[in-house]
Amino acid sequence: MTNPETGALAGRVAIVTGASRGIGRGCANALAAAGATVYLTGRSVTEDDNPLPGTVSGTAAEINDAGGHAIGVVCDHRDDAAVAALFARVGD
Repeated sequence: MTNPETGALAGRVAIVTGASRGIGRGCANALAAAGATVYLTGRSVTEDDNPLPGTVSGTAAEINDAGGHAIGVVCDHRDDAAVAALFARVGD
């Protein structure tokens, strides 16, 4: 993983939706590898929440363990209040 303080995206913040698995997970890893602080969102908190493998906290842990900076946020993007809270948190 690139040093988060010197990578091409150092000092930048990214939000990746659907980061529990698949393309979202890959995008989150790539952005973190380039030095961005990545807020990951998804609905899966535990493996029991979905028949598919992967959780937001698992992806965040994977990135953080590799030296990146990721913050997992459980968020259902169909819920306007949850989305507003996410962006308020990122803005802070």
